[in-house]
Amino acid sequence: MRILKESTLALYCKQSKYQLAEEPLKAWIYEVRFSLWNNANELKAKFGNVSILSSKRVVFNIKGNDFRLIVDIEYKLKIVFVVWFGTHKEYDKIDAKKVSYEC
Repeated sequence: MRILKESTLALYCKQSKYQLAEEPLKAWIYEVRFSLWNNANELKAKFGNVSILSSKRVVFNIKGNDFRLIVDIEYKLKIVFVVWFGTHKEYDKIDAKKVSYEC
């Protein structure tokens, strides 16, 4: 899969409150890059703790659920688009189905 806005994750990890997520995010990036999912069922088979919110919107638990990563996936195009990243506490304050990427 190709990850769009991967650089956004690197910027987050430079902030002190997200530094503990750096290595787990690198592992997530590696796993995603070498995956080819055709649908949400295949994704769920690889990442059992992923939350499927819609046909495109997915939430990953990062570092034992300390952090959350929201992505949109275009399965046919093999693209994963980073939409939002934050702590679990920050995640609880947003609507994961409606949040959108901000530059």
